[in-house]
Amino acid sequence: MKKSHLTIDQRYTIQHQKEAGLTQTAIAIQIGKHRSVVCRELKRNETSRGHYKAQQAIQLCEIRKERLKRPRKFSIEMEKEIRKALTKEQWSPEQIKGYSQKKGIQMVSPERIYQLIRKDKLEGGDLYKHTRHKLKHRKRPVGGKQIVIKDKVSIDDRPAIINERKRFGDWEIDTIVGMEHKGAIVTIVERQTGFLFMKRLPKGKGAKGLAATVIDLLLPYKQVIHSITSDNGTEFAEHKLIAKKIGTAFFFAHPYSSWERGLNENTNKLIRQYIPKKQAFNLYNEQDIKDIQHKINRRPRKKLKFDNPKNVFYTNLDNLVALVS
Repeated sequence: MKKSHLTIDQRYTIQHQKEAGLTQTAIAIQIGKHRSVVCRELKRNETSRGHYKAQQAIQLCEIRKERLKRPRKFSIEMEKEIRKALTKEQWSPEQIKGYSQKKGIQMVSPERIYQLIRKDKLEGGDLYKHTRHKLKHRKRPVGGKQIVIKDKVSIDDRPAIINERKRFGDWEIDTIVGMEHKGAIVTIVERQTGFLFMKRLPKGKGAKGLAATVIDLLLPYKQVIHSITSDNGTEFAEHKLIAKKIGTAFFFAHPYSSWERGLNENTNKLIRQYIPKKQAFNLYNEQDIKDIQHKINRRPRKKLKFDNPKNVFYTNLDNLVALVS
């Protein structure tokens, strides 16, 4: 399908309408494009402070065109770096490409990296085992009954600023369970940076034990906990205790609406690279869990312009502490 590129006039319209405070949807209507086109244009060409200038966007577009014209030779050095990033850090092809580009290192496209992984698999190699999906995509079953928890506050009542992800300190929480539902791990992710806390629940998914673990994890960071959003699992029945101890607001997503906590769901999939669904949790001690957490927090992320959650989280934390001081 032929791509329809933005014109100069459309880019200037984006600039002026954004400066006027219009939403991406409203801007898309103005220029006759889908909202995703505006979203992609802003992500690719905004400055680090969130400003968009049409002239700069045009220049960046031309630079990308010239760069794509140049042939990229898949060298032995590149393959070594790819294999290292896959086997040692379990980075995705997109993360490998993004990190290399950020550091000025020559690298082929994510699709070319996938081609290497597929070829390696056909030849009996195990590179594919280090990818998140292991080159497989499974449908998740939907079912079960709706859980009733007392005094829940719906995600519908959550402030708009949380949905926009413009504020540092809004979190999503979930649990993952071991083989035959034995053992559990609580996962807590900061929405803006993707920074992860995770810890084993010694007594499983009991509400009181989970609440104690969450309070223990988050209390040192109380100053940057504005809100927590969970699903409707009974393990979150002690949400009022968590909210009181941390001094935060606690919200519940709609039943069977995992996309409302998409970041947490995707982070859990990253964890499953290290702890497969059919694996017993008793095979992993506290240090193993910490090592997995650190690895995930070191992964470069596209939404962070291929910086990693650890760097961005603690930079924001340091800036906030300096501001308060």
